[in-house]
Amino acid sequence: MAAPTTAGHASLDLGLIGNGSVAALVDARARVTWGCIPAFDGDPAFCALLSPRAGGGDYAIELEDFESAEQAYIKNTAVLRTVLRDRHGGAVEITDFMPRWHQHDRFYRPVMLVRRLRPLSGRPRIRVVLRPLADYGAEVPEQTWGSNHIRYLLPGFTLRLTSDVPVRQVRESLPFELDGERHLVLGPDETLTESVQGFARRAERMTVDYWREWVRYLSIPLEWQEAVIRSAITLKLCQYEETGAIVAAITTSIPEAPHSERNWDYRYCWLRDSAFVVRALNRLGATRTMEGYLRYVLNLATGDDGTLQPLYGIAYEDRLEEHAMPALAGYRGMGPVRRGNLAWIQKQHDVYGSVVLAATQLFFDQRLERPGDVAAFARLEPLGEHAWALHDQPDAGIWEFRGRAEVHTYSSVMCWAACDRLARIAAHLGLAQRAVHWRERADAMREATLERAWDEELGHFVESAEGRRLDASLLLLAELGFIDPRDPRFVATVEAIGTQLRRGTSLFRYIAADDFGEPETSFTICSFWYIDALAAIGRVDEARQQFESLLARRNHLGLLSEDLAFDDGEAWGNFPQTYSHVGVVMTAMRLSRPWSDAA
Repeated sequence: MAAPTTAGHASLDLGLIGNGSVAALVDARARVTWGCIPAFDGDPAFCALLSPRAGGGDYAIELEDFESAEQAYIKNTAVLRTVLRDRHGGAVEITDFMPRWHQHDRFYRPVMLVRRLRPLSGRPRIRVVLRPLADYGAEVPEQTWGSNHIRYLLPGFTLRLTSDVPVRQVRESLPFELDGERHLVLGPDETLTESVQGFARRAERMTVDYWREWVRYLSIPLEWQEAVIRSAITLKLCQYEETGAIVAAITTSIPEAPHSERNWDYRYCWLRDSAFVVRALNRLGATRTMEGYLRYVLNLATGDDGTLQPLYGIAYEDRLEEHAMPALAGYRGMGPVRRGNLAWIQKQHDVYGSVVLAATQLFFDQRLERPGDVAAFARLEPLGEHAWALHDQPDAGIWEFRGRAEVHTYSSVMCWAACDRLARIAAHLGLAQRAVHWRERADAMREATLERAWDEELGHFVESAEGRRLDASLLLLAELGFIDPRDPRFVATVEAIGTQLRRGTSLFRYIAADDFGEPETSFTICSFWYIDALAAIGRVDEARQQFESLLARRNHLGLLSEDLAFDDGEAWGNFPQTYSHVGVVMTAMRLSRPWSDAA
């Protein structure tokens, strides 16, 4: 039998499967290497991606005498199909998904992974390797078993595998010839009420139908449809539907660059990142994500003075203490592996604008069952008050600097955006006095920010009132409506960023040294922002060319991480990154030819 598929050189050639309750990452050989139980921020029962020192932490279907593999999503779904081929002409198909469909006026989305195995040719011999771990890789869970199931006793949750593969063959990872279709259902400790084959087949059919129906109603652009659809599904899978929270990524501690120790836990809800996701999906007509997210925001327990943190847990947790998990050596052994994120204690003033921007469409979109009203507006106004008070105060900024605080231009502009949108909403609702109030504040903030952020000597906007540096967030000033894209000041800033921060078709978010030294990789969303800005200032052909180049750097399944290496395009940072997939959607929508061109 071939050795376990623990490749010596891991990569982010991974596929994402999920259902709004739980998610997992599957490598190119159909090995589950990451998956937290019972939710996105839970204990990673499958943690092989981060090199558990004790081994294990995976769920593989290993083919004897393996030769090659091919992998793709079933079109317009989150169902993943992998084919493994051996050296003798044998082949096995592995179909992986997490069930999701409408049932009893709600969504059926259990903590469950279903795998269907089917021989395609020859006499393939396989073995099932199922080795969950507990306590962030530190413990091997106790097992019990019955005639057709195995139970893994994780702390606080018992996983139950029900299968028509003989129990002993799974328990002891014994090889066997796959002479017919087999099914493995890993989920809650509940007895299936039908045959495992019947359930798996029905669940697959209904899950495929759900995703295809969801995709059918997306308002996608004419061009780059495949990329947009895959990004939309990926963004959808990053929302924890029980509360509406949207995580920044599914993983923790994949370094932004090799051996950089820029290893962060992204399994939480950043209000800024989530607002970008909401705006992208709104553009596609998928407004339920916005409705769920705003429910989450309005249920947040804010501080005693009504302030908002930059991020919260997916179940509204407001304390996300940061700790190292020593039982995990890290991605390619590049620790530390962190649980929690200290950014929760930071002051990031753009958060107020982020929430208001995410909520704005609620008041204008007539498709919504429960559009925004005067009461909803009243709940947003305190955010505007904070934006007004903080727009000229130092903070950690969008890049979450741990070692310095400045009056960051992006934070000031987002504070302006909060008041600007409140003025628009008030006018739409017929609240004339409130509209005047917020418009006066927004205008005053804009005038002050323009004066502070413009450096006459340098001839471009700068990242902060105290500094003379550039950062990529300045590319958003026109997108946010703060300045006209043809304004010479914005054009000059885009050109300066292209000169100083761009390397090839990718961008640094900034180049000045921070708490961990100088950045080494490109921050993917910034490359999309630059492309959008090029188009906005009239350099559309150049923008389209760079967009195509960036799309070519997605992995084989169309997914993107947070960062890309400049030299070889290798993916780094947490995966898949919602920011990056927002970039795919927004840039494609901006650059695509109109549908009338297809007529």
